[in-house]
Amino acid sequence: MNKLRGTLMVQGTTSDAGKSTLVAGLCRVLHRRGVRVAPFKPQNMALNSAVTADGGEIGRAQALQAQAAGVPPHSHMNPVLLKPNSDTGAQVIIHGKVCLDMDARAYHEYKPRAMTAVMESYRWLQSQYDCVLVEGAGSPAEINLRERDIANMGFAEAVDCPVVLVADIDRGGVFAHFLGTLECLSASERARIQGFVINRFRGDSGLLTSGLEWLEQKTGKPVFGVLPYLHGLHLDAEDAIQAEQSEKTDGERLRVIAPVFPRISNHTDFDVLRAHPQVEFSFIGPGMRIPRADLIVLPGSKSVQADLLWLEREGWVQEIRRHLRYGGKLIGICGGMQMLGTKLHDPRGLEGAPSSQSGLALLDYETTLEPAKQLRQVCGQLAASQAKVSGYEIHMGVSSGPSLARPAIRLDDGRPDGAVSEDGQVLATYLHGLFEHPQACVALLAWAGLSRPAPVDYAALREASIDRLADTLNEHLVIDRLLATMR
Repeated sequence: MNKLRGTLMVQGTTSDAGKSTLVAGLCRVLHRRGVRVAPFKPQNMALNSAVTADGGEIGRAQALQAQAAGVPPHSHMNPVLLKPNSDTGAQVIIHGKVCLDMDARAYHEYKPRAMTAVMESYRWLQSQYDCVLVEGAGSPAEINLRERDIANMGFAEAVDCPVVLVADIDRGGVFAHFLGTLECLSASERARIQGFVINRFRGDSGLLTSGLEWLEQKTGKPVFGVLPYLHGLHLDAEDAIQAEQSEKTDGERLRVIAPVFPRISNHTDFDVLRAHPQVEFSFIGPGMRIPRADLIVLPGSKSVQADLLWLEREGWVQEIRRHLRYGGKLIGICGGMQMLGTKLHDPRGLEGAPSSQSGLALLDYETTLEPAKQLRQVCGQLAASQAKVSGYEIHMGVSSGPSLARPAIRLDDGRPDGAVSEDGQVLATYLHGLFEHPQACVALLAWAGLSRPAPVDYAALREASIDRLADTLNEHLVIDRLLATMR
């Protein structure tokens, strides 16, 4: 095959249709062929983010796609990131840095300026790589978002790139999704659609033959293939919380639970625990019964004060105190760490109206939100066990108080991080990815009460999942025909 050069965009008929996964798989396919390829998502709305090699912030899905492409993640791979902090507003991040907070109407007016940032990043990637694989956002059929669109066909039209449309058959109505999407597009946009990919099919794909033939005859466009439903993939979710867990071994289990805040962020911190054969991990959503557990973990939050009030309304505060009385362990990560202190201050109204609020007061420190966001990739050691730990910081809070004199982690750059309570039951840290290093995971599970925790190399699991995904694409898609649409 001749060396490819150009751009190809993957759009979906719905959110979570498989765009991120398809782009990741195609990145690995091209990387194996020696093609220098980069992922690109013009605009992303997600609370799961990653720190890039150049010190910026992008969606975690693009960081995963960069790994699949064999290149370091860069802020140009996701030039516009929207992090919702309410039902109508979001923090706007441009080229990896916080720009401002806007409501939906104000952002709509801002889009032409955002498009300038998008085009700057796209041109930079074009200059550095042979191929750019672009991921759309949501669906191009969202008529109310067509004006000033920078995420789907608005971008494709601006750069004159071809598009592959993917749909999730597991949800049902896949043929209606394809036809309905085409019907909502303009003539020039329909002409950009080079063909279709059907995702998450269970069973004998031969049963789809008549439907595929009908779709091709109806649209005049090819079906590039039908991808099977792949269980057990360890890939970072863009935003949706995944329910599937790895099979558990017989024997001792550690029960771990985490609340699903309304503005939960970076819940991918728990992917390692969901994959661990000795851990029974559960996300507990609103209105659900809070079960007994060995370890409770408070995750990150984009709106810490509001999510703390939600925690109180849902009965978590009483349950956490009961949990600690009976000897359970508690971890707070980032926003969860801030909740464990005595006070939360937001004098500039960065996450809502300017205010101060009492925390859970399980550790003695206060946190003040400041405009400058801390973005770092870090390594260090758990203070109690000297186990290696690695991860990243993404936070606007600055914490201070006596409990920080007992840090949870000593970072390699010389800084202490987090705190541990005097009785050793409560641990707080700003470090996302806390469980990913095998040594840290073993040490923390042992601290939480698991007598013989097995090491799990989650980085290796993620890499194996990317390879499995690429193998599946090679097997089930007419891959060369799909890639030949690139220009």
